[in-house]
This record gives sequence, structure tokens and C-alpha cells, in this order.
Amino acid sequence: MASNYSKPLQRHSYYEPPAAVDYNSKPSHVTRSDDHIPVSIGTDDHAYASATRPDFFRQRRAKHAGADGEESDDVDLSMDYDSKLYKAQQKRHMAKKTARTRDWRIVGALTLWACYIRFWKIWQPSSVVFDEVHFGGFASKYIKTRFFMDVHPPLAKMLIALVAKLSGLDSSFDFKDIGKDYIEPGVPYIPIRIFCALTGLLVVPISYMTMRGSGHSIAASAVVALMVCYENGLITNNRLILLDPPLLFFTAATTLMWVNFYNQQHRPFQKWWYIWLVMTGLGLGLTVSCKWVGLFTIATIGVSTVKNLWEIWGDTRISVQTFLRHFAIRAACLIALPIFVYMLMFQIHFQSLPNSGEGDGFMSPQFQQTLDGHSMADTPVEDIVYGSKVFIRHVATHGGYLHSHPHNYPSGSKQQQVTLYPHRDDNNWWVIQKKDTEETTDIENVKNGDIIRLLHQSTTTRLHSHDKRPSMTDVDYHNEVSTYGFPGFEGDANDYWRVEIIDYDRDDAVSKDRLRTLHSKFRLVHQTSNCALFSHSVKLPEWGWGQQEVTCIKNGKLPKTVWYIEFTENEQLSLDAEKVNYKRPGFLSKFIELNKVMWNTNQGLTASHPYDSRPESWPMLRRGINFWGKDHRHIYLLGNPLVFWGSAAAVFVYVLLKVAFLLLDKRGYHTEFGGLRKFYEESGGFFLAGWLLHYLPFFLMGRQLFLHHYMPALYFGILLFGVGFDLLTIRLVTRKRMMAAIVVVLCVVCVYRRFIPITYGEPWTRDSCESAKWKSTWDFDCIQFHDNLSAYYGTQETVPVFEKAQNAIKSYFGNKDRELPAEAVDVVNIVSDIDSKVTDNLENNTTD
Repeated sequence: MASNYSKPLQRHSYYEPPAAVDYNSKPSHVTRSDDHIPVSIGTDDHAYASATRPDFFRQRRAKHAGADGEESDDVDLSMDYDSKLYKAQQKRHMAKKTARTRDWRIVGALTLWACYIRFWKIWQPSSVVFDEVHFGGFASKYIKTRFFMDVHPPLAKMLIALVAKLSGLDSSFDFKDIGKDYIEPGVPYIPIRIFCALTGLLVVPISYMTMRGSGHSIAASAVVALMVCYENGLITNNRLILLDPPLLFFTAATTLMWVNFYNQQHRPFQKWWYIWLVMTGLGLGLTVSCKWVGLFTIATIGVSTVKNLWEIWGDTRISVQTFLRHFAIRAACLIALPIFVYMLMFQIHFQSLPNSGEGDGFMSPQFQQTLDGHSMADTPVEDIVYGSKVFIRHVATHGGYLHSHPHNYPSGSKQQQVTLYPHRDDNNWWVIQKKDTEETTDIENVKNGDIIRLLHQSTTTRLHSHDKRPSMTDVDYHNEVSTYGFPGFEGDANDYWRVEIIDYDRDDAVSKDRLRTLHSKFRLVHQTSNCALFSHSVKLPEWGWGQQEVTCIKNGKLPKTVWYIEFTENEQLSLDAEKVNYKRPGFLSKFIELNKVMWNTNQGLTASHPYDSRPESWPMLRRGINFWGKDHRHIYLLGNPLVFWGSAAAVFVYVLLKVAFLLLDKRGYHTEFGGLRKFYEESGGFFLAGWLLHYLPFFLMGRQLFLHHYMPALYFGILLFGVGFDLLTIRLVTRKRMMAAIVVVLCVVCVYRRFIPITYGEPWTRDSCESAKWKSTWDFDCIQFHDNLSAYYGTQETVPVFEKAQNAIKSYFGNKDRELPAEAVDVVNIVSDIDSKVTDNLENNTTD
């Protein structure tokens, strides 16, 4: 089948320059290497062009022509041709080798410089910053092996937890509050931050290789890489214990793998074709396993794949069987493989958290049954009889058990509260009584349609409802539910509830007519007001201990009015009664349930946040996020304005030019940019698709959103800027193109330096801070900065600073009580003496 591809297809991909090249003019694009190395040969040096230029054919004819212009017959032209062809091939090979070496040197230099930018003073601040509260805390839970629930898939959290464990993190440290000190408890936060920064900084060389693999010049590729390197928002995000650095790393790496795969289109079903395709699928799985934002990366590659397959289908040289082979292999690598990787991460997640923990309450009882320390003892499955003590559990939410406690509502009837409580507790016991008597001399089953009363065992009050509005859900179709009663009071009609069995276990037909443990699902309908006992995911305030509200709803939907009995005790039951328990779900059931809970919880994050923002404000960098503030320093996630605005402009200009060209084409005016229009359209089109698919979906989300959600889209916007730079400098010679690149990078660096204090948490003055507010909506706090820089270096702070430095070094090695080596102490003392002298000079010569 592969014989159909004995020659490269005559069509353009995102990454292939046009086949027709004018070799006598300055090449204005970059020709890819046909090798598997993910960097390309740049024709800016004319090496490749001269190696492949077919001048020697013309020279051969002139050399061997006779005086009359006829070719000589006695010359061995085939030998001359073979010799020159061999030399051309050798020259081409050397050009490719030279270009590849140069690219790898540039990649190495970019990586080293990105290390400096990302790792600089990574130990500060030495306290919890922003979402380190969550993701550092999750690392502690992994080390404790206690189950928790989070809205994000587990891969990035597990990687952070692995580094934390290897670094010696004490799981008793809970990362509970922003600003909580790392030094005193000896938290090894530096290696964890280094890991996150490492994944973030690798995006810099990856961006360069992506541009080069896409067929763009060295200058454009370097501009893109340095824009990523000096993007202040990425720097701030990369240096902290967050999920975004691994997410962006896998996003960028997956894009590069796809570029490399696309570069193998002319040699399908060969080794490197398979390798890059499998690596792309693996990258997709790893990306979506960090955050669901990875679904947007899957969509980007998916759109490109559909386009690619459509082009293959349109090539009549390719048989249907070969096309189906293309389709099947792509489906296996780009659909099945990511799903497998995603599920594998959850399997590792479940195995890492075998014990009961804080996340139990989010999960179903069946799921909880698989956790050590939360399993329920077997309970009798026989009919529920009057006089039984029962735990009544809600079906539709994970709020838990019907519960009451000796605390009253602050308004309404001011009677005793009834709530849902997620944990097993003595206040969950209810005794089932007959409508008209408390006597239970004979064993009598509770049947469908029976009128019952429920006595709260610990307070001897009965479940009660009346025509009063609940404290939280104050609407006319909700009635308050309480418990009411006192010694000697026999109750009233408001204590009567009708049992309506609405579902049952098909393997236990009796549970359809008689109430049975676990097997019967029922409603409790208030006899007087005809409302049904109801609960929903509304939490009571502090006076209700944050427990879930219970009301009585008229015409309520079934799921939230359905209950079942989880556990029962009755002395009248025989000891050898049949026992029942929850069925332990398998991996697939747990996987599906957890993802549903993650989705629902994610959708529920609708509360406002002081620093949240909407997607329409992100490209123009309307505002950032306050990450941390302490000791007159401030970390505020704010992107590099030049990078943000430049990438947004690239998107706008690309779309504008595309529309303009379509209109001109329609009128018969064709502009081809010297044959390169299709190349730049499709290269930019892929990056534009990445930007759109990583940005527009956020407009559909009603949950809390922050500026950092824009970072993957920003990455594709920067790549698109590189395409635009290449296009604008297409007519320039190499030296002028490089000068243009240097000017752009210097501008980016200058803006980066302007915002260093809030990027790294460095000293700043109020005046400098105020002057840096280029937009009135940038709400970083200038008040907390000192009036002058000398205030940061007072003598009173000198000793604590160096003590903290020593403690930080010790905590890095996992033992803050260990004495530093004598040589290290000498170095610290020398620096301390220098600092004292500098401080004295500052006090005598105060400057800003």
C-alpha cells in the first residue's frame, strides 16, 4: 500500500513550503529537514538552496557544447552527471547537518537562559502562595493515602505529590492558608517549585522547535521562544506549586509531536511516522489528565486530523484500503490511546488513595465501600418493621443521612433543625413508629402506603412539617421541616408521613411492596400538606453547621425526594437474619462516578471571587490575579502586556487578512506572496485554530474563571505572532531580519523588567508601582510597598533574612535541625558582613 507514496504528495500542509521554489532568488521561507530530528534547516544561510540549485545541469551543457553550439558526442555525460549529482547530495547532507547542529545549539542556549529566568530566587516567597493552598495540600493527602475529591484529573497532582514525597515532605503540613510559613516547619517547597518551574521552562525550547518544525525562520522561532521566556504571567505561574506548568508543558509538547508527525506525511507507515503519531496520542492523554483544558488540545489536533484525512481522501492515487488504514491508525493513536492513558491515571489515583478521607462525602455509598476505614458492616435485609432504628439516606445528593441535633432554627418556627449530615453519627438514628401508637408488641412490616411517624432517638422529638417557610429556601412551595415534641406530648397530625415505594431491587421482588434495607427506594409524603421530604445542595450557614438543607416540597421532582434505608437495628429480628451490603463497584464504575462528580462540582463553582475575570477581558489583559502579599512585597499574576497585545494583534490581523484575501480572490485579484501564501495561511491557520479552540469554549462556562485559564490560548497566540513576524520580514535579508527580531525581543525584555517586582515578589516603591499601572483596571496594591528601597534593607531585618536563608538550605536537604557545613557558614557570614555595609551606606544615603 505504501507504494502509493513513492513520491511526496503535491499538496501543502501546515508545515510544508510550496514545491515550486525560485532558486535564483533569496529564499524567503525555511525548508524542513527530511530527517526525524524535530528541528529544521534554515535557508537563510543559502546552504540548502545552493546545495539543491540545479545550475550544474546548465553548466554541463555549456561546457560540453561544440563551437556550433552542438553538444559533443565524445564526452561521457552520464559520468559527469553522476559525479555532480553526488556532490550536490553531499553538499545538501552537510547543509542539513550544519543546520541541525545550529538549531540544537540555539535550543540549548534557550533552555539554559529559561532556567535562569524561571529559577531566579525561586525560594521566595518562603510561604504559601495562592493555589499552593490546594495543590500543596493535595500532595499531603497523597502522602497520607487518604481519599480526596478535586475538580481536576489527577496526573499533575500526582507528579507534584511524587516530587514532594521524594523531597521528604511531612504530610502533617496542610498548606492551609496563604502566607503560611514554609521555613519553620521545614517544608521542602524549593524542589517542588523547581519541578513545576522545570516543566514550565521547557515550553521555551519546545516553542522554538515547533516553529522550526513548522517551516519558519530562525529569527521568527527565536522571537517566539523569547516571548514565551519573558512572559511575566507564565513566569509567575511556572514558579509556584500549581497545575498549570505541567498542563502547558504537555500542551506544547503534544503540539510539537503533531508537527513532527505531519512532517512525515510523504513517508506514511514508516518508523518515525508511527513514533510521532503515537507520541501525539500519548501527549493528548497526558494533557487531558492534568486538566480538562486538555480537551481543547484534543479538539485542535482533531480538527487538523480531519483536514488531513480529507486531503488524503481527495487524492485519487490513494486506494480506499490505504485510506481506511490511515483512518484506523489515527483513530487508535489519537482516540483510543488518549482514553487509555486518561483512565490509567485514574487507576493509579485510586491505588494511591486507598483510605477514607475528606472526599468521601462527595461519593456514593457504593464508592465509599471500596475505601478502607469507611466500609459499612453488613445489615439485615429482612423487612423493616415498626420499632426498628434506621439510618435514612438521601439518593440524589451526597449530602448524607437524615439528621437532627439539639439546635433550633433562628427564624420560622424556631423548632429543632433537620439537616443532611454526610457522616455516620448517633444523631442519624430514627425510630419508625405507627401512626397512632408507639407500641410494637408484634412484628409488623412497614408497607407501601403506610402512614408512619419518625422519632429522633437522641432528642425524642418527631419529624415534623408545617406551613412555614424554610430559613434558606424562602419560597411558597417549600415548607419547613423540623423535629418537635416534649415529654408527655403524643404529637399531632403534622408528624404523619406516608411511605411511597417508587423503586426497588429487581432481584428482590418483595421490596416493591414492603420496605426493605437498601433495596427499597421511597418517598415520605407529608399527610397534611401533601409535600414530599426533600433535600438539595444548599448549605446552611454557621448556625446550621454548614450541613445540607432539608425541606418539604410540593410537586417536587422525584430524584431529590427519594430516600432509602441504609442500616437498621431491631432486637426483634433473629440473629441469623439474611445480611446485605453495598456491592463494591469495579474500576469502570468508580471512574465514571468520579468524573461525574468532578463535572458537577466544577459546574457548581459559580460564586464570585475578588480576582476572577471573564474571557473577553483576557486578550487585552484587563486585570490580573493577586497571588500573595507579605512583608511589603507583592506577587500579582500579570502578563507581559507586549506579549498579550502582540499575540491578540496577530490573531486580529490574520483573520482580517484572510477575509480580505477571500474577497479579493472572489473579484479575481490573486496575491500569492511569491508562491508562499498557502504555506503561511495554513501554518497560521493551525495556530489560529489552537488559539480559538483554547479560548472560545470559556465563553460557554458559567463557573469562576481567572486569567491563568488563558495561558494555553496565549501560547498559540504567540506562535501565530511568529508566523506574522516571518511574513512581515519575508523580503528582508538575513541580517535585517535578525535586527528586526532583536528589536522585538528587546521591547519584550524591557516590559518584562518593568514588572519584575510583582512577578517575583521583589522590593518596589509606591511611586514606581503607581507609574507601572498602565491601565486603571490593574488592581495590584501599591500601598503595601515602602516609599523607598532602603526600607527593605534595614539592619533589623538583616539577621532574620540570613537565618531564613540557612533554614531554607536545611529544609531543602530535608532536615532543618542539621548544622550547615563550616564552609557554608563562612560564606553566609561573609555575605552578611557585606550586607551590613550596604545597609549602612543605604541609611546614610537614602535613595529611591
